[in-house]
Amino acid sequence: MTDISQSDVVKTLRDAPWVMVTTARRDQKLIAHPMVPMEVTEDADAWFFVSLSGGQADALQQGSEVNIAVSSAGTWLSVSGRAEFVDDPAKIDELWNSDAEEWFEGGRTDPSLGLLHVTTESAQYWGTPGGAVRSIAELVKSRVTGGRPAGGTDTVPLD
Repeated sequence: MTDISQSDVVKTLRDAPWVMVTTARRDQKLIAHPMVPMEVTEDADAWFFVSLSGGQADALQQGSEVNIAVSSAGTWLSVSGRAEFVDDPAKIDELWNSDAEEWFEGGRTDPSLGLLHVTTESAQYWGTPGGAVRSIAELVKSRVTGGRPAGGTDTVPLD
């Protein structure tokens, strides 16, 4: 078993250059989109900018239940939560950065700019402590010895 804490979840989400956000449409089809977290709070809640013109926003508006998935160097994190669109120009100003300018030509007042807040509920972690190098070493060791690679899984509720 691998222990994971809320601070581990926060760090993993903050370190991720992008994540996959999955939601279920009304017809129960799952749809996932790559997104960039603009902020991750100490409670592991996440803020995203999203284009309101297109399938991504449509899918996210069809159901509030979402999953944020992160994969890196032999570890995987799956965070469940609820998403809501927030109309808050001050929060947009707070989160705005040069990367966002590339996606929203109209800047902070671009009519297609949406602000998405995900309130997280729990996180599931799979992986090997020690990152990529340790994961590869454990995999090689397991193939030579015929054993199972070290690693594990853990779930943590989030505040």
